[in-house]
Amino acid sequence: MSRLVWKRGAQPDVLVGGAHVMDPRTRLDGPHDLLIRDGEIAELGEPGSLQAPQGAEVIDGEGRHLFPAFFDPHVHLRTPGFEHKEDLQTGTRAAGAGGFAGIVAMPNTDPVVDAAPVLRSLMDDARTTASVPVGFLAAISRGLRGEELTEMAELRDEGALGFTDDGMAVADAGLLRRAFQYQRLCGGVLALHEEDPRLSAGGSMHEGEVSTRLGLGGIPSIAESTFIERDATLARYESGRMHVQHVTCADAVQAVATAKERGTQITAEASPHHLILTDEAIAASLDTRLKMNPPLRTEADRSAVVQALRSGVLDCIATDHAPHAREEKEVPFEQAMMGTTGLETAFAAIYTELVLPGVLTLELLIDRLTAGAAVFDLPVSRIAPGEAANVCLIDLGATWTVGAAGYESRSDNCCFADRDLRGKVLLTVADGSVAYRERSLALSAA
Repeated sequence: MSRLVWKRGAQPDVLVGGAHVMDPRTRLDGPHDLLIRDGEIAELGEPGSLQAPQGAEVIDGEGRHLFPAFFDPHVHLRTPGFEHKEDLQTGTRAAGAGGFAGIVAMPNTDPVVDAAPVLRSLMDDARTTASVPVGFLAAISRGLRGEELTEMAELRDEGALGFTDDGMAVADAGLLRRAFQYQRLCGGVLALHEEDPRLSAGGSMHEGEVSTRLGLGGIPSIAESTFIERDATLARYESGRMHVQHVTCADAVQAVATAKERGTQITAEASPHHLILTDEAIAASLDTRLKMNPPLRTEADRSAVVQALRSGVLDCIATDHAPHAREEKEVPFEQAMMGTTGLETAFAAIYTELVLPGVLTLELLIDRLTAGAAVFDLPVSRIAPGEAANVCLIDLGATWTVGAAGYESRSDNCCFADRDLRGKVLLTVADGSVAYRERSLALSAA
């Protein structure tokens, strides 16, 4: 049974000629022709060496880069129940526009994805509307209330990639211990939102000098790090698997590193906004698009997260794409919903702010943007003959203004809005189907 579902589109033959192909896993880094046929990468060759089959789409890749398509292990599609913010169609279209050929949706919906019929309905919907493959996490606890476990084995049999109460931490250690016991038996991963609600209650942003200056309630970094330490201890004791969502601070990085050193089965992710922005950005504008949970933290924390991504302590990049309606953000900062969109800007934001200045290498960025699939035991995109065609074509020299031409997402609460970024996704192929094509991309037919 496939745990990723989507509406399989036509799989045209496509020849991308002369693009700079980069894939850290297959050690490609130079100009190539690439031919896609029958949904697979059929051939790689020197520029100008491959002939397009009759009727194939021919794309001039000269001056552009071709990468393995990205995978996002942490996305909110808001369906069922909140389709005014996002749904499977708009969310997967945004994913394609960002170069993603696979995403994992969170269960904090209405109804919560805590029972097999809800999950089954979602997967059926994805088969008719999703333009990129989608996997679904089911809830750890019924209604995300942290009181009673879901029927984890039944949900896993139905197709759940794993389990999470994302948006809420599992505060009850005894309940989480039992969840690890069931996870060990039925498979999958527990993806954990690490936040001690007794420490974070009433907070709107990071607790520190900036929150004090602004007079806003703070969320201390220890609300995150102490729960990672607790949960990693439980995972190690029960031989369970855990994935830490959206790591934001130096103490959390250290907690993940220590858990790995002790042999815990643990992976962890960083989000673009925590890699790039700090709480000082809030002081400059009080822009509610900068309000998210966990919050933007200090420059020292941001630097620690970047270093952990570079070293491999943090395994992958996840957007935590969290769309909201405009009226939920156009309110005073304390009242605004937490979350930012991120699928359409993830690559360009990190490339502009961290790769171009030399903080991260382009090769490492591609590795971490694709590595999220491995968290859920899914194949990671590779550019090699015989592999499924999951690729994205990007013009690294193109500059664009976030939001100026609108968004593919239904929501516009992007923390990078109005920024000029470098790196524009022109084409995304997901499992051999064209999931996104930039309007200006010129095609010819063989």
